[in-house]
Amino acid sequence: MNLTMMYNLFIRDFRKQKKRITLTLVALAWGTMSIMLLLAFGEGLHRQMALNQRGLGNNIAVMWGGQTTKAFKGLGKGRPIRFQAEDPEYIAARIPEIKQIAGEYSRWGVKVQYKDQIVNEHITGIYPNFEDMRFHIPQMGGRMINQIDMEHRRRVAFLGWDLSERLFGEEDPIGKQILVNSTPFIVIGVMAEKMQMNSYEGMDENLLAMPSTTFKAIFGDPWLDDIVYQPHDPKDMPIIEKKLYEVLGAKYKFDPADDRTLQIWDVVSSQEEFTNIMIGIKMFLGIIGSLTLLIAGVGVANIMYVSIKERTREIGIKMAVGAKKKLILSQFLTEALMITFTGGAIGMTISYLLTEGFKRLPLSPDAADVVDFMGRPTVSFEIGFVVIAILGLMGLFSGLFPAMRAASVNPVESLRYE
Repeated sequence: MNLTMMYNLFIRDFRKQKKRITLTLVALAWGTMSIMLLLAFGEGLHRQMALNQRGLGNNIAVMWGGQTTKAFKGLGKGRPIRFQAEDPEYIAARIPEIKQIAGEYSRWGVKVQYKDQIVNEHITGIYPNFEDMRFHIPQMGGRMINQIDMEHRRRVAFLGWDLSERLFGEEDPIGKQILVNSTPFIVIGVMAEKMQMNSYEGMDENLLAMPSTTFKAIFGDPWLDDIVYQPHDPKDMPIIEKKLYEVLGAKYKFDPADDRTLQIWDVVSSQEEFTNIMIGIKMFLGIIGSLTLLIAGVGVANIMYVSIKERTREIGIKMAVGAKKKLILSQFLTEALMITFTGGAIGMTISYLLTEGFKRLPLSPDAADVVDFMGRPTVSFEIGFVVIAILGLMGLFSGLFPAMRAASVNPVESLRYE
């Protein structure tokens, strides 16, 4: 039996059972919308949260000095480990798996002044490669700290966007002079706004960054507060961590097995854990939506059982004139799949239009902030594939058992059926 004939039989059946099939199609469309919108919400949340996670940095780890807890080569325990300015270069030369590395100075409660506006803020002394490693991307018209600033110890400042707004309001800050603990600095750039879910020294929106060489010259800090590094391959993070204990252990004379001597925050590992959590959330949402769709599948099965009962004589005549069981089986199975995919297509279309329409809605500032944090529902190719697969399986099982029942009809008995 060709597809055209099956389509004609489906249309004939639809005309005979308009109300019943229409309600089933509505249930299928509703179930499909439920699962697609739930998965779209999960996908939008996942993408936005992943973007927010990357606001801290691009596949980085942050390392602080700790304290020895074991005696080593005649040295007692309890010694603090503090990093020196040359340590990043020392580490990079001995651990080839590291792509970029830089030290960072940090100080809280520093007075920053522009005209009559005075604030106490967190300031840092950083290196130019923080632009890539820590996503210190400048807004249009400004720039980040560069190597020439470092070499000449220039008194230049790179501001977080919120600090810039609090100091300058609507005024363009680029090229303006500010005072940092009464020392004049020129603002060279303002950080582009970004979402940031976590931090280790305060949120980037509030910081004031200057060249590390300038920071050391002005404040005289003898040690780095932390070291940030980025691997060539994020999978090498465990290898790098092990080598850091060995390399720095050799320099600062501590046991490489003493895990309290260094404190390392592997941001990549944290992001992987977050990804696994989001996958679990999406699976949960998918299961909830699938249960709604399952109810519609029961409706498809009921439709097929009713159809078989009403067409018992038709089935008997076909089998009496030579129709094989597999032909009867394929006919009713195909009809079940046609009903399922018709309702599913309607639901998928409506879901896509709703999610795309939501993306284009004008939002109030408060609502926009929520959306920037939570994300917008997004229908991806993967979601479409999952929903189609679920519809296919549901249509198959909804039609299989009624079709098997139809194929097992006794031709002689069916011809006497009224």
